Amino acid sequence: MTDNTSSHRRRPRPSRGGGRPRGLAVFLRDILVIFVIALLISFLVKTFLIRSFYIPSGSMENTLQIDDRIIVNELVPDVVDVQRGDVIVFTDPGGWLDGTAPVTTTSGNPVTDGAAWFLTQIGLGTRDSNDHLIKRVIGLPGDTVACCNDFGQMSVNGVPLTEPYVLKPEGEARVSGDDFSVTVPPDSLWVMGDNRYNSKDSRYNGSTPSRGFVPLSDVVGRAFVVSWPSTRWQWLDDHPEVFRGTEREGE
Repeated sequence: MTDNTSSHRRRPRPSRGGGRPRGLAVFLRDILVIFVIALLISFLVKTFLIRSFYIPSGSMENTLQIDDRIIVNELVPDVVDVQRGDVIVFTDPGGWLDGTAPVTTTSGNPVTDGAAWFLTQIGLGTRDSNDHLIKRVIGLPGDTVACCNDFGQMSVNGVPLTEPYVLKPEGEARVSGDDFSVTVPPDSLWVMGDNRYNSKDSRYNGSTPSRGFVPLSDVVGRAFVVSWPSTRWQWLDDHPEVFRGTEREGE
């Protein structure tokens, strides 16, 4: 009979010390893979879904305050249509920001600035907000927008608007200091700030290449929530009741 016990005891055992470096390498590899996947997902989110911006001016008060952080739905307008009343972020169509001093977004600390740059690349930072504007959509392509009637109201397609979001100087009845009547060209929008007497919007950019209109191709997305500061957290209302009845035939 063969003694299998002794041969079993002679089998070499794996070295415990040799497994540690390999285990550390696997751990670091997994961390790197997770980081790359997270970065890719964040990049895709920024590119196709949502993006963060901050508010550098008071042109949308009191709906939005200076230094508010907002989240923008980038499915608008490519997947979801723009609606009258939407608060949209768009790139400068050309000349709108001329003469506007950029807001400093760097701290001088390379670590802080590097982190801010990184967050912007993945859609969670706001360092590129200086290149964008935010206004409320009043007129869609084909709409006739005019102001003001005898009651100081603006109208869209002949329907007067009662706009609860508009900020006016005390005692002022008119929602715009200037009279105008325009028809929005194809693939464009007419936009205005809620702070009507302190907003360089479509009314005051008639001499720019876009003649005051915002090409749909320049729209980044629709702002739908104030995300910071926490005391200002709120959903942004597009006020569909304001524009009820303004639809054109065929809409």
